[in-house]
Amino acid sequence: MPRPTKCRSICRFPQTLEFVPVMGESAKASVIMTVDEYEAIRLIDKEGLSQMQCAQRMQVARTTVQKIYDSARKKLADALVDGCPLKIEGGEYQLCNGENRLCGMAVCDKQKIYQAFEKPKGENVMRVAVTYENGQVFAHFGHTEQFKVYDIEDGKVVSSEVVSTNGQGHGALAEVLNALKVDTLICGGIGDGAQMALKSLGIKLYGGVTGGADQAVEALLRGELIFVPNIKCAHHSGGHDGSSCGGHGKEGHECHHGKCNG
Repeated sequence: MPRPTKCRSICRFPQTLEFVPVMGESAKASVIMTVDEYEAIRLIDKEGLSQMQCAQRMQVARTTVQKIYDSARKKLADALVDGCPLKIEGGEYQLCNGENRLCGMAVCDKQKIYQAFEKPKGENVMRVAVTYENGQVFAHFGHTEQFKVYDIEDGKVVSSEVVSTNGQGHGALAEVLNALKVDTLICGGIGDGAQMALKSLGIKLYGGVTGGADQAVEALLRGELIFVPNIKCAHHSGGHDGSSCGGHGKEGHECHHGKCNG
């Protein structure tokens, strides 16, 4: 039997998962780049790491990184030269959570996030976070400056507090929520990359929600929270007024911890 593919450690999910040529032919098939191939490109071409350093970060052999990187570069060339759409999805990977040091670094940005935001939670407590501004559900996850965090026990809110994100951007907000030990997120618009990160971390998502934050949590507890299915956030390609975002999944959809294949 062939040896199973070893999970590749990745630091964070890409925030943009699809690139479409402005003048490209829509009928052309998309080039599919896996998440671990994207990570190799990010570490080597963006961060300037050597293949050996990249292998250490991804926790695989250097020869494996070389194969991943070569494949990624070929796909980039195909998309650029042939004018094909490029999508990032799938692959064999495991998201680093900053706690077990999958990347092998003594200290990484995620560990700093966990040290700054770690919040103890009782065994029987469900913790809900809401993107928050002036009492309302903030319209866009990636730009939120605050979360209101609710602890719920026996179906009732037992405590709540407003937590500043301290300027953390798109790529780190999912880790902030994980450090806070959040089980469920209520928000307005949210991009595909953030959805993927939340899913891998096992955080249930209610997107496309508007109105008061407290009222949204109350509706959640009653099983009446209304949200827009199939949420898509258009902020990367233009303005974002909150109405351009839908919802995530079906009502009652639950995101479970990601498996190795993402």
